[in-house]
Amino acid sequence: MKKQIYIAALSVGAIALGTNQILAQNSEQVSKSVNIILSDVIAMDIGSVASQGTVDFNYASTADYNSSKNVTVPNSLVIISSKNFDVKVKSEGTHFVSGANVIPVDILQVKAIPGGSLAGTLNEVTLSTTDQVLVSNASLGAKQSLSIAYSISAEKASKVLLGKPQGTYTQKITYTATAL
Repeated sequence: MKKQIYIAALSVGAIALGTNQILAQNSEQVSKSVNIILSDVIAMDIGSVASQGTVDFNYASTADYNSSKNVTVPNSLVIISSKNFDVKVKSEGTHFVSGANVIPVDILQVKAIPGGSLAGTLNEVTLSTTDQVLVSNASLGAKQSLSIAYSISAEKASKVLLGKPQGTYTQKITYTATAL
């Protein structure tokens, strides 16, 4: 009989302790950390006109050689940057080339023009193989577009282009966006 009382007492004690334990766990808090990890980014949209497009200057008549030519490409570059940045431009070589025939790259003026959404100091440069600042201190942001105007003066057309063999003279131009 003592054994039965002892077993009963243990059972009641276990139930009481288990109930207290369950009651003590009606509320529990757990903390978690949530991290937002940022990295500086800067990129030019590879689908933009300047990265895959061609700018053509066509000289087909005497009037063409006696006048300035301008080609404006709206939204030439589309840039995203997490910091303010500069946009630089340069040619990959010293000449526009057609077979063995060449025209110096400094015949071309490149100008950042208003009309896109990019805000910064817009400049005009004479093309060369050296990086030149086309836009300085542009504001950070997403999907900022930059319009670019290309020009060849009438004077350069008549002095440099006139008399060159016919053909398509080509040179690659590289744009670089650099975070400040």
